[in-house]
Formats: sequence, structure tokens, C-alpha cells
Amino acid sequence: MSDDHTTDPQAGRTALPLVFTEPRGRAKPPRHLADLTGPERKAALEAAGLPGFRATQLGHHYFGRLVADAEQMTDLPAGSRGDLVAELLPPLMTPVRTLEADRGTTRKTLWRLFDNALVESVLMRYPDRATVCVSSQAGCGMACPFCATGQGGLQRNMSTAEIVDQVVSAARDMRSGDVAGGPGRLSNVVFMGMGEPLANYKAVIGAVRRLVAPPPEGLGLSARNVTVSTVGLVPRIRQLTEEGIPVTLALSLHAPDDELRNELVPINTRSSVAETVEAAWDYARTTKRRVSIEYAMMRGINDQAWRADLLADVLRGYGDWGWVHVNLIPLNPTPGSKWTASDPADEREFVRRLEAKGIPTTVRDTRGREIDGACGQLAAAE
Repeated sequence: MSDDHTTDPQAGRTALPLVFTEPRGRAKPPRHLADLTGPERKAALEAAGLPGFRATQLGHHYFGRLVADAEQMTDLPAGSRGDLVAELLPPLMTPVRTLEADRGTTRKTLWRLFDNALVESVLMRYPDRATVCVSSQAGCGMACPFCATGQGGLQRNMSTAEIVDQVVSAARDMRSGDVAGGPGRLSNVVFMGMGEPLANYKAVIGAVRRLVAPPPEGLGLSARNVTVSTVGLVPRIRQLTEEGIPVTLALSLHAPDDELRNELVPINTRSSVAETVEAAWDYARTTKRRVSIEYAMMRGINDQAWRADLLADVLRGYGDWGWVHVNLIPLNPTPGSKWTASDPADEREFVRRLEAKGIPTTVRDTRGREIDGACGQLAAAE
């Protein structure tokens, strides 16, 4: 399903269509333990003529020990280790390259999937936490003109296991000490890599459930440390509200008025700013989880002081009970783009205006810009 091409008045060129469904005829990734529930894993092994109870052991190896190599699974019979792993732990992603920044505390990995699709994930270590930013689609169909990923179009959805495997790999890197700072623990996951997470809803929710379930079912992370980002697919936000999983919702708003947001975030032509913010507010009201409003600061486009006032008014329209927090993002450059970051003085005034109206506001610490690993820069190019 897609819209017709339209002309983007800001760029003076033809804008990409919105795409909500992946192209037909794409082969499916191999079935993996992370795609399945415990009973489904057992049934899969039994269907292959293998002992079903071994599924629990495989789950402990993958999610508990972060191991997928049959040779390291010494509690499994040597004669059937290979068959068990081949059945439930097929390789899903091959690293093409890893780039480092911030003295080794930021690592961007380019992955090749089974069908040669390319995606990227970014692991960021901070003094108090380690966060991995994962992709949920190869490419993106949301067509935001200032985002490198969005300008590449949608290739396909990722499977639950492909999403989870990015997290398990990051957890393995942290545990093994491959990240500067020595061995540690992965604590946070943000669905802010390539793709629109809520456009791949089933796989993303499946991944979230695996991430928060304890081993052997899943990785055992706190749901409160998982953030799901969206450009504003209102029906899916409302569906997420009913899931009963207290993840943090991040809404990429980028403009407080429909006229500008229609250009910057084309999904706004389907659901207005008011409808989108109301869905986010309802998520906060139902889950008691504060919503993060993501706002990329673009010089001369959306960083005017009056827009800060309007943004505050839009958000305060639902009360000041602490339901929302604004996260300003200095725009990260992409090759050939006319979009540039705001002047620091304009950024400071924007913050001042929001805070003067009682809106908690922070400016994101931009990581990985020099390796094209920051927000809006992921393009998965070889």
C-alpha cells in the first residue's frame, strides 16, 4: 500500500511515497529459536526427530550464555549438537564491518542478512548503562526527507529473530569485553535504527516479548529499559497501548503544526499532529509510562521560537502531570542533504521556551556522528 508521489515544496523535488507493506515475493529468513515460544521450539525439534526437551537447553545457551556455537554447548550430546543447532539456531546475520567512535564506546555494525539485505545496529556504552539501537526493517517506507534511511525506501521487514539477534550480539560484545571499558552488561534497547518499528508490528512485538522474558524464553531485560520509536502510526500506537508491556514510547514528532509536519513526516497526512499526540497521551495515561517526544532540530525549518511555544501548548493541552518529555536531537548530516543542524543559540532558546512552559526537555548527546551511526544517518551502504 503506498501513496502517489508528491512534490516536496521544501526540497523542490518529487517526494517518495509512503510504503506500509514489504514487497511481495521476498523469501523468509530461516526459522530460529527466537521466533518461537517454548512449546513451539519443543515441537519443532520433535518434528525433526530430535528430543524436544533439548529446546530448553538451547534457549539457556542462546539467551542465558549468549552462545550459538554448537562446540560450546558441552551439556548437549556431541553426536546431535550440530543437528540441534541447525534446527533452532541457524545463522541469521553476518557482520560485514564494525566501525568505532567515541574512543571505542560507540560501535556501529553493518550486517548482511540471509538474502543479502543490509541493516545496521549501533551499540553505545555510557558510564551508567549500555544501549543498543536496533533496526526493525531493511530500509524504511516512511519517506521522511531529512533521514538517510527513509530516502532509501523499504526493502523488507525483519523477522523477530533477526531483530533479537542484534540485541544478543550486542549483549555478547558487552559481556566479552569487546567494547571499551571492559566486560559489562547490556541494559537498554532502543528501536531507533533502520525502519519504522510499528510498520513491522507483529515481529517487533514478538522481539519485545523475547527481550523481556527471562531465559530460556528470552533475554531477561526490563521492559522499562526498552524504547519503541514511531513516526506516528496511530492505529498501531493504540494497539501497543493494549499490549500490557510497559515499554517506553518515543514519538518522532519533529513539528508541532500540520503544515510543516506533512512535509517532514509524511505519515502526518494520514493522522494529524492532534490525533498523533492524543494517541501518545493515551499510551502514557494507560501505561503510566512517560512518553518521549523526539524532535530533530533543523536550521530555519522547525527551530523557530514560536514553534517551541506551539509545541509546548500542544503537549500541555493534555495536562502537566509529567506524561511527556521532549528530546531535542541536533540534526545529523547526511551526504548531499540540504538539511542542517540548528544554530546553538536557536537551540538554547527553543529549550528555554519549552522549559518556561513546564515541559521537561533535554538535548540528546549525539553519538557516532563521524561513523554515520547517529539518528537519521543509517543507510547500510557497503
